[in-house]
Amino acid sequence: MITVRKSSDRGYADHGWLKSFHSFSFADYYDPKHMGFGNLRVINEDRIAPGTGFGTHGHRDMEIISYVLEGALAHKDNMGNGTSIVPGDVQRMSAGRGVMHSESNDAPSDTTHFLQIWIQPNVQGITPSYAQHHIADADKRGRLRLLASNDAREGSLKLNADASMYAGLFNGDESARLKIDPARKGYVHVVRGRVSVNGHALSTGDAAQLSNESTVVIDGGDNAEVIVFDLTA
Repeated sequence: MITVRKSSDRGYADHGWLKSFHSFSFADYYDPKHMGFGNLRVINEDRIAPGTGFGTHGHRDMEIISYVLEGALAHKDNMGNGTSIVPGDVQRMSAGRGVMHSESNDAPSDTTHFLQIWIQPNVQGITPSYAQHHIADADKRGRLRLLASNDAREGSLKLNADASMYAGLFNGDESARLKIDPARKGYVHVVRGRVSVNGHALSTGDAAQLSNESTVVIDGGDNAEVIVFDLTA
């Protein structure tokens, strides 16, 4: 079964310095029908105005992934990390028993556009940790490149969660197939462009939720970028 959720159905918040679309209930946006999907809890599409950002705040027992689309995201935390996350980077922070961090757009004129993703962990109270990889566009072109997984296979970031996350770029005749266990769940988020997911036409911000499906088929891309998740049910 495939359920399509259109971009316009997402929650939206405009805080002036931050404009954010929420795929699932978050902060002041609450929809009991959209509290997450499998162990995927949050996909926020954020745009941070120049010279602003999230002040120091805390998280615990959550796998947090940042995927930058435009601009740069400055990250600082109490583990001693101070980095800049740019397009092509994927960052994973395991909050574990507690971490404090800040995220900001330090550019004088450019907006930072990124996805913030939360996945519920399968372990609690672990030592917090941080990792960051850069994935070239060529590695995502016409295929689904594994970004994060519970066993760090294929050089992916290690997740303390029973989940895998892929990214791909598709245009024209490019296509990819991903096998999933029908007892699990699949989730496809269209980052930009237009694409077909198992025969369903999707555009920027749209998503497809897959249950009792054995394959995710991505094709018919028009300058498309997608994120695909293999999740626990």
